Amino acid sequence: MTAQTSAIRRLRSATRDTLAAAGRTVTERYGRKRRRAALVEQHRLHFDLLCKAMDDPALAAVLDTYDDEVPAERQRQYLFANALYVNALYFHRIGALSLAELYGHVRMMCRNTVFREYWQATRRHRDSLPAWSEEARIGRMMDALVRDMDTLVAEQEDGEHEEWWVVGEPPSE
Repeated sequence: MTAQTSAIRRLRSATRDTLAAAGRTVTERYGRKRRRAALVEQHRLHFDLLCKAMDDPALAAVLDTYDDEVPAERQRQYLFANALYVNALYFHRIGALSLAELYGHVRMMCRNTVFREYWQATRRHRDSLPAWSEEARIGRMMDALVRDMDTLVAEQEDGEHEEWWVVGEPPSE
């Protein structure tokens, strides 16, 4: 009888442990889905706000936090550059792009002079980020990429950036 009771207790304990593990798994999956849904909604809201600011100079003035005077047309371009960058960053955050793939996308963006100007104009924004954050680490990657692209452009007198695809050091995963 004692052996039978002991076996029943072990079975109950194992069943409890299995159910608890299954519950944790379901809770974690639900939490990931909720975080992803919140990220999707946040991205959608950010993009909607940027679109409104690009369409209305009065709203764009609210986002004018640059150190230097930026003409309205250039500010609209900066807002669009921000939208492109945040879109690529979003795809990385949801797992649709690896860090190396993100690097490839932003390296292409960095070919554009306006994008590089935008990146420089928003340097102080990134300086306020905690150094350990993912966005700060990606910002440092972008800083190096923009510097390398600026160097390439300065070295090529004809304005053609024939070797842009070799600029920078892609990150290791």
